[in-house]
Amino acid sequence: MPLNRKLRYGMVGGGPGAFIGAVHRRAAELDGLAELVAGAFSTTPQKSLEQGRALHLDPSRCYPSFEAMAEGEAARAPGDRIDVVVIVTPNHVHYAAARAFIERGFHVICDKPMTTTLADAEALCRLVAEHGVIFALTHNYSGYPLVKQARAMVASGALGTLRKVVVEYTQGWLGTALETSGQKQADWRTDPARAGAGALGDIGSHAEQLARYVTGQRITRLMADVGTVIPGRRVDDDANLLLRYEHGLRGILHCSQVATGEENRINLRVYGSQGSLEWAQEEPNRLLLRPLDGPLQLLTRGSGYLSPEAQRATRLPSGHPEAFFEAFANVYGNALRTIAARVAGETPDPADLDFPTVQDGAIGVHFIETALRSGGEAGCGGHWVDAAYTPPA
Repeated sequence: MPLNRKLRYGMVGGGPGAFIGAVHRRAAELDGLAELVAGAFSTTPQKSLEQGRALHLDPSRCYPSFEAMAEGEAARAPGDRIDVVVIVTPNHVHYAAARAFIERGFHVICDKPMTTTLADAEALCRLVAEHGVIFALTHNYSGYPLVKQARAMVASGALGTLRKVVVEYTQGWLGTALETSGQKQADWRTDPARAGAGALGDIGSHAEQLARYVTGQRITRLMADVGTVIPGRRVDDDANLLLRYEHGLRGILHCSQVATGEENRINLRVYGSQGSLEWAQEEPNRLLLRPLDGPLQLLTRGSGYLSPEAQRATRLPSGHPEAFFEAFANVYGNALRTIAARVAGETPDPADLDFPTVQDGAIGVHFIETALRSGGEAGCGGHWVDAAYTPPA
């Protein structure tokens, strides 16, 4: 029978001043499927305790470190310990934190990119398989209803044979040396020791996953021009890639955090022999369809003609805007329902398995490393490198 309670979750990271922690908490709790009961919110024990008190948690479950949290929760009675941990730390902590909880049998929901090295990503794949836990990666843009509509239309053959995909993710917030001002987000995201990659890891990984999710195809070869525009910056802040996918699909991926004036522009265009689709994250409730022989069509979220996948991901009637938090919650909802089924000893609904997994995380890390390698080797001239990859099952 279905689980007759909310899932209990703990959070690693997401302490005072961390924007993304609050986003994850809202997304995890939007559908009433889970409640926060524990956390190691900061590497500073006092700040972790302060954050826990602000969230009205039992002080005894506000831990000074993720290691203490993993150990402490594992020692609690089965009916009291957390079911799943949410990891929202800077990138360099993801692997160690995930491993600590996986090895104790806890399910994991982790922010992207999954790790800073491919070796760690593959190690997590093997650990997840060994311990039989659920691992979800929060590529939240795949949670939008009209992204799911685009995916369903591509899979149905509505566009014919796919020819080209163009995906863009541009921001302008790092258009100056913001990291020198002490701004917290800029400080760690431009530190190679904590972030790994720069723009490629932070936003390029989202762009790669979005294109892969919608087209259903993986990159086999790529040529990258990866650079650093702001003098003195230690990570990449701009990248332009040419891509070749399976089955002859060609692609272009552009990501930049120094695109002056841009806020959070994510655009996806998919071209096929019978038509094309266009979606923009800053207007997420609209999907443009351009048939080969016919007028431009505007598809809107909440409409009855959309695919079952898009309708299932829709929360409000048409004409009522829904966006970032709801899309994030769609990823969480599917992952949490899958975890709840596992906890209850039930088989998950196949529709709930629509969330990025640990294998998606490894594919993303491989993409980042391959693009950096191509960009580093290519210089100004550029050349193609092998990008085919299959993660450990």
